[in-house]
Amino acid sequence: MTVSDVQLSGGPVPGSERVLTPEALAFVARLTRRFAGEREALLAAREERQRRIAGGELPDFLPATAAVRAGDWTVAPAPPDLDDRRVEITGPAEAKMMINALNSGARVFMADFEDAMSPPWANVVAGQNNCMDAVRRTLEYTSPEGKQYRLGHRLATLVARPRGWHLEESHARVDGRPVPASLFDFGLYFHHNARELVRRGSGPYFYLPKLENHLEARLWNTVFEEAQDALGLPRGTIRATVLIETIVAAFEMDEILWELRPHAAGLNAGRWDYIFSIIKKLGHRPEFILPDRGQVTMAVPFMRAYTGLLVATCHRRQAHAIGGMAAFIPSRRDEEVNRVAFERVREDKRREAELGFDGAWVAHPDLVPLVTEVFDEALGDRPNQKTRVPLVAMDAARLLDVRIPDGRITEAGVRGDVSVALQYIEAWLRGSGAVAINNMMEDTATAEIARAQLWQWVRHGVRTADGPVVTLERVRGMLAEELAERRGAPGRWGAAAELLDALVAAERFPDFLTLAAYQKLEG
Repeated sequence: MTVSDVQLSGGPVPGSERVLTPEALAFVARLTRRFAGEREALLAAREERQRRIAGGELPDFLPATAAVRAGDWTVAPAPPDLDDRRVEITGPAEAKMMINALNSGARVFMADFEDAMSPPWANVVAGQNNCMDAVRRTLEYTSPEGKQYRLGHRLATLVARPRGWHLEESHARVDGRPVPASLFDFGLYFHHNARELVRRGSGPYFYLPKLENHLEARLWNTVFEEAQDALGLPRGTIRATVLIETIVAAFEMDEILWELRPHAAGLNAGRWDYIFSIIKKLGHRPEFILPDRGQVTMAVPFMRAYTGLLVATCHRRQAHAIGGMAAFIPSRRDEEVNRVAFERVREDKRREAELGFDGAWVAHPDLVPLVTEVFDEALGDRPNQKTRVPLVAMDAARLLDVRIPDGRITEAGVRGDVSVALQYIEAWLRGSGAVAINNMMEDTATAEIARAQLWQWVRHGVRTADGPVVTLERVRGMLAEELAERRGAPGRWGAAAELLDALVAAERFPDFLTLAAYQKLEG
């Protein structure tokens, strides 16, 4: 199929006639022709910077942008329906999950086309179709058992997260080249929904993932200007919150807000991806070896340095600071598991509220009341606490000192990473990007940090606290045991194990597991 110079290799799927209209595809083609080259240049700059880091350079605050950091400026005021963000719920753009999330009582729902979406063509198109229905309040779902789900009267504010700059939409090509997935997701969502959202008193709001520097934010700002001009909307109609989920972006938070300031809504602390990026960027150095994933909490020193700087930066600029994810899924059978987990969530969110965050993420509707209660205690009747600006030094050493008191690498931690990564990758290859594992809602970020830790521990030959050294052979043995437990079970376990093995065994750290997983994806 070719429409307006967009070649689509994905076949007809439910919703495609409504989503993939000639006008919408022409808009995607316009964005692609204008910005694909600059995107490629920025990705090449990422590679060059990584070569410098591999040669011994460490991330630091940029001397060239010192005036931006020292300047007295603020971002644009938040629109009314994005001013109170004390609880945000996230999930894939699947009809049932969207309805439950929008009805949950959370202030914001993020429809995720990125880490919580596995991108078979049917999922990509269905997600856009569901968002169109959600905007128009016509979204419905009937379960196989006949249970009906409909939107209520009071809904969370809708925000969409397109895929990151590094990904391509393999089913769409412009002038013979794949369309950047970020522009595909953004372009379709904006074209179909921007005017309707404005008409309903809201606006086209976005989360921007995986940014590594302010120049990548500048590109998004230019995309926003082009898109608004094309649809005849005033510049500043779009609002975007940036996930600070890479160690290099942590040194450019002021600059990222500066580049987006007419469109900036805030920054979010993307915890798992942030930890993953430390291994990805610096894991070749022994001083950046991290302990078991469960020990790298938001309370450890380098994570407190990162979150403290994020809050201070946002509030100096009158932007929202949004805290991390509470990913627990309540058990329907074990109240003691729920009691312990809820108390941990309460403690974690209370810590974030005390740090000055204006809200935080949850993955399940049952957590909305708990986290609302925590932020109600901190905020009262105020929509946020932007007036609270903590005194935090811009200290590169604190951000880069990843030592954790009493941090340990254990046999259970190694085995846990093997198990979680395998289970998630297998589900992703079958088309599910949000996966319940051990009472936690996991997305791609979980698998990324798990396989990154395995790679790091193998590369450095670390010895566990239990005694054994982590070798590739030992990891492969655990992987074989995990497969043996699932012998005969339906799914793509062999393909998932093959991919995980390749990621851990690679001599050079593979940047994103999704880049390799796309090649194995069906549909």
